[in-house]
Amino acid sequence: MSTATHSDGREPARIVAATRLEYWAARIAAGGGRVERVGVGFTCVARHITAKPVIACGLAGALVPDLAPGAILIPLEVALTDGSRFACDPQLHRRLVDAARSLGHEPRTEPILTAPGLVTGRARAEWAERGFIAADMESGHLARLGVPFATVRAVLDTPAREISEQWLGTAALLRPALWVELVWMAYRAPRYALIAARVATAAVAGVGPPNTVPAGRRTEPP
Repeated sequence: MSTATHSDGREPARIVAATRLEYWAARIAAGGGRVERVGVGFTCVARHITAKPVIACGLAGALVPDLAPGAILIPLEVALTDGSRFACDPQLHRRLVDAARSLGHEPRTEPILTAPGLVTGRARAEWAERGFIAADMESGHLARLGVPFATVRAVLDTPAREISEQWLGTAALLRPALWVELVWMAYRAPRYALIAARVATAAVAGVGPPNTVPAGRRTEPP
């Protein structure tokens, strides 16, 4: 990823990822360029990220049935389960959408939810009824930094094909019934994470500085 500054003297947006897999994908897509790992649920964010525009990339779980695995999401807004809602930076968002289309993906832009854990079962439909199309565990927290922010996510699991919340730890490895999910994720997750990372990298390489309005500005719930 380029480290050249824009015409206004600011550095390009910094790419961040949460899990080891998402970080690995971002590093590959960025050609060894600078990528920050923030940890699942925003647990190990580097302090200096707060001084730069941020593009987060990674995976998400679909909440609506019409999203298939591999679908690309570039939301205009992200929210937390406490009702806090944050608008993504308009120019970073446009860069991501243009990048996705240039790579052959038509992204969905409806709001996504940031939850403290995997959203499964009936909870998917409940959050979908409130206007969210997918859920992750980091975007809403990153949006609260108060810097220009946007996110790109690739759908991994869906209401029709769920993964167990036990995969957040190691308990699932002790349950043979869940091993089929492991095989499926081992094949799908790296591919989808790399797609999202490539979109983020292409957006960072875009021309022109990010919008000066912080992406993490608060918006009122509908």
